[in-house]
Amino acid sequence: MVFLRTSEKAGSCFIRTDQLDGETDWKLKVAVSCTQRLPALGDLFSINAYVYAQKPQMDIHSFEGTFTREDSDPPIHESLSIENTLWASTVVASGTVIGVVIYTGKETRSVMNTSNPKNKVGLLDLELNRLTKALFLALVALSVVMVTLQGFVGPWYRNLFRFLLLFSYIIPISLRVNLDMGKAVYGWMMMKDENIPGTVVRTSTIPEELGRLVYLLTDKTGTLTQNEMIFKRLHLGTVSYGADTMDEIQSHVRDSYSQMQSQAGGNNAGSTPPRKAQSSAPKVRKSVSSRIHEAVKAIVLCHNVTPVYESRAGVAGETEFAEADQDFSDENRTYQASSPDEVALVQWTESVGLTLVSRDLTSMQLKTPSGQVLSFCILQLFPFTSESKRMGIIVRDESTAEITFYMKGADVAMSPIVQYNDWLEEECGNMAREGLRTLVVAKKALTEEQYQDFESRYTQAKLSMHDRALKVAAVVESLEREMELLCLTGVEDQLQADVRPTLEMLRNAGIKIWMLTGDKLETATCIAKSSHLVSRTQDIHIFRQVTSRGEAHLELNAFRRKHDCALVISGDSLEVCLKYYEHEFVELACQCPAVVCCRCSPTQKAHIVTLLQQHTGRRTCAIGDGGNDVSMIQAADCGIGIEGKEGKQASLAADFSIRQFRHIGRLLMVHGRNSYKRSAALGQFVMHRGLIISTMQAVFSSVFYFASVPLYQGFLMVGYATIYTMFPVFSLVLDQDVKPEMAMLYPELYKDLTKGRSLSFKTFLIWVLISIYQGGILMYGALVLFESEFVHVVAISFTALILTELLMVALTVRTWHWLMVVAEFLSLGCYVSSLAFLNEYFGIGRVSFGAFLDVAFITTVAFLWKVSAITVVSCLPLYVLKYLRRKLSPPSYCKLAS
Repeated sequence: MVFLRTSEKAGSCFIRTDQLDGETDWKLKVAVSCTQRLPALGDLFSINAYVYAQKPQMDIHSFEGTFTREDSDPPIHESLSIENTLWASTVVASGTVIGVVIYTGKETRSVMNTSNPKNKVGLLDLELNRLTKALFLALVALSVVMVTLQGFVGPWYRNLFRFLLLFSYIIPISLRVNLDMGKAVYGWMMMKDENIPGTVVRTSTIPEELGRLVYLLTDKTGTLTQNEMIFKRLHLGTVSYGADTMDEIQSHVRDSYSQMQSQAGGNNAGSTPPRKAQSSAPKVRKSVSSRIHEAVKAIVLCHNVTPVYESRAGVAGETEFAEADQDFSDENRTYQASSPDEVALVQWTESVGLTLVSRDLTSMQLKTPSGQVLSFCILQLFPFTSESKRMGIIVRDESTAEITFYMKGADVAMSPIVQYNDWLEEECGNMAREGLRTLVVAKKALTEEQYQDFESRYTQAKLSMHDRALKVAAVVESLEREMELLCLTGVEDQLQADVRPTLEMLRNAGIKIWMLTGDKLETATCIAKSSHLVSRTQDIHIFRQVTSRGEAHLELNAFRRKHDCALVISGDSLEVCLKYYEHEFVELACQCPAVVCCRCSPTQKAHIVTLLQQHTGRRTCAIGDGGNDVSMIQAADCGIGIEGKEGKQASLAADFSIRQFRHIGRLLMVHGRNSYKRSAALGQFVMHRGLIISTMQAVFSSVFYFASVPLYQGFLMVGYATIYTMFPVFSLVLDQDVKPEMAMLYPELYKDLTKGRSLSFKTFLIWVLISIYQGGILMYGALVLFESEFVHVVAISFTALILTELLMVALTVRTWHWLMVVAEFLSLGCYVSSLAFLNEYFGIGRVSFGAFLDVAFITTVAFLWKVSAITVVSCLPLYVLKYLRRKLSPPSYCKLAS
C-alpha cells in the first residue's frame, strides 16, 4: 500500500521484512509528504486526491507511481517510489501508519513471487519403476513361451491367462510396501540421531535422494552466516587497531574531548580545539589522537541509523525536555538501520565512548564520554545505492557552525574520490582476505558559500524531469573530489559454526556448491572467500553487468577463456544471459567449482534450480532459512530448511529441517548414503524373491508337459512372501557398509553414489541370473533326488527354498546387526512350526495325487540331508563368487573398513 501518514514526528517509519526477504534489518519507509503535513488525521477524508500506480509486477526492488492532490491550487504532484510503499506480510516496527492499498491478493509482490509446490519423486523410485516394467514384459514373454511350447493346443488363450497368474509372482507387489516402510525407518533414524539434534523429516518419500546429490544451492544470510556483524578492525594508514587494542582508541577519544572541554571553559567560545594543550607530549602522538577522533566522529555521523528507545510510553505526558533527558539512558536503546553493517559501526563507536543518542530527518545528537551532548544538523543525505556503492551526508556542527561532508563506501567507489595515498588498496585487499567487509571513510570541510552554491544546483537537478538521476549524481560528484581519507573499517559477518569444514567435506564428496543470495556483490564475494566456498588459490571471475545480447555474448566469451575459476554474477546479468544464451551459460557455469549469484530474487533462485535440473539431469538440493528461500526449496529435488532467526517458514516448507548448516554433512554423508544403499539392496532382493519362485514354477510346468498346474498351494505362496521371509528381507534396512565415522572422514565415498551403481540394469541382471540359477537348482534337485517318493517334492523344494532365501539375506548383509540375526531365526522358527499344521498344503494338487505330508517323513534323516544338499548347491557357488570378488576387486568402502 502507499504510505500516507504516520504517528511518528519524522514522517517516516520502519518495517520489519524478515518474513519477506530474509533480511533481519529494518527498512525505512517515508510517508507521502503532502498527506503527512495535514494538521489532523481526519483531514485525510476531506481532501480530493488520487494515486496512479504501475500494473502489478514481480520485481520487488522497484515501484513507480504518482500521488496527485487536485483540490489545492495549483494541484500538488508527488512522485512515489519504492520507499513510499509498505509491503504485505511485514511488521510495522515503530508508530502507527495509514495508507491506501493498491495491490491485494494475487497482485502482491510476495504472492507473484511464490510458486506452487510439486510432488517430489525420488530417483530411486523411478529406477525401480523401470525395472518393474521390465519384469512385467518378462512375465508376458514367459507365459507366451509356455503356451507356444504347449503347441497352442485346445483353448490356448485360457492357458495363457493361467500361466500369467501362475507366474504373477515375478511382479514384486510387496516392493512398494517394503520400501515405504524402509523410508519411514530411515526418517526415524535421522530424527533420532544424537549428532544432529532437532532434525525433522517432513517427507516420507525421498530420503534416498540425500545420497545422490550433485548440486547444492545455498542461501548466504542466516544459512552460511549468523547474520551478526561485529566491528573488527580500524585502519588509519600508519596504524591499525584490532579487537585487542580498542581500549587505546577509547582513551584517545576521551582525551580529545576532555581537551576540548578544558579549553572551552577557558575561553568560552570553544570554537577551535586546542593546539598547545599538550605541549609536552610528542607531536606524533597528538596527530594520531586527533586523527582517531576525526575517524570515530565520521563513523558516528555518516550512516542512516536511528536509535530507538523502548520506554517511550511512560514519558509521553511530560515535557519535551524531560523526555529527552530520560531517553538517553543506555539500557533500553537499540539501533535500527537498513543494513546490519551500519549498526555494527555505531555500536562500536558507542563502545569507544562516542554515542549516537537520537536522530530524526534533520538532526542528530551525540553524547561524548564525559556526558556532554553535541548536536549536528543534517543538511543533505545521499543514500547508499547499488550503483554508486557509497553514501554521503552533509552535517553542520551546531556549536561551531562548521559544515562537513562525510562519505563512506566500498573501496572501488571511494579510491578515485579520496586524495592520493599509498596504502588504501593494499589494506583493503588484506582485510578482504580475512573475510572482513570493508568501508572507506572520508571527509571534506565546506565553507558556507560552497555549500549554498551546491544546494541551489542540487535542488535544481532534483526538479528536472529528464534524466533526473544522472543530473543529481553529477551535482553530487562535483563535491566528491580530493576528499580527505580518514580511515578504513572492517566488519565481520560471523560464519555459522563449522561452515568451512562442512563446505570442504561437501566439495570432497563431489558436490558442487552454488551460493544464491539477495545480498550485494562485494559481501557475497567476501563470504564466499571466508567460508572457503572458493578456495584460496582459485581465481574469481566477476561477471560484469550486462544489459543486452551483445554484451552478454562478449562476457560469456571472456569467461569461457578462463579455467577453474569461480563465477560471481548478479541477478540482472543472469536474467539477460538466460534470456539469450541459456544453454551456453548453464554449460559453462556447471564446469565451475563454485558459483555465486548475488542480488537474486526468490523467483530467480527457483528458476536457477529448475534450469540445473533440466540441463544436467542431476539431483539438486536447496538449503535456506528464510521466507525468500521457500520457492527454491520447493523447486529442488530435495529441500532442506534451517530454523534460523528469520522464523520457521523455510523449515516448514522443506523436506528436511535442520538446526545448523553443519548438520547437513552428516545428513548427506551418513544418512543419505545409507538410505540409498539400503533401499537399493532391499528393492533388488524383493525382486529376486519373486523371480526365484516363478523360475521354480516354470521348471515344474515344463517337466510336466507344460501343464498349467500350480506348484505350491495358496497359503504357501502367501506365507512365502510374508511370514517366512519378510523379517530377514526387511532387516536389510539396518545394513551399513561403513561406520558413520568413516563415512564422515572419507566423503569421497559419497562420490561413487552419484553414478548410481548400487541399482542399475547391470546389478538387476546379475540378480535375475542368480534367481534363475537358484530356482532351477532347487526344482531340478528336488526332482532328481526324489524319484521314489515323488509325492514329497513340494515339501523338499519349499523347505530348501526358504533356507536359500534366508542364506541369501545373510550373503547380502555387509554389517550384522543383532536384529538381523533375530529375524533370521524367527523366520526359520515360524516355518518349522508351520510344517506341523499345514501338512495338507504340501501335497501337489491335492486332488490329483491325493497325497498328504506325514510328519514322520519330515523327521527322517533322508529328508534332512537331501534338503541340505540342494540348499548347499544353490548357495555355495554364490558365496565362493562373492568371496573371490571381495578379494580380487574390492569396492572402495572395503579398503577403508579393513
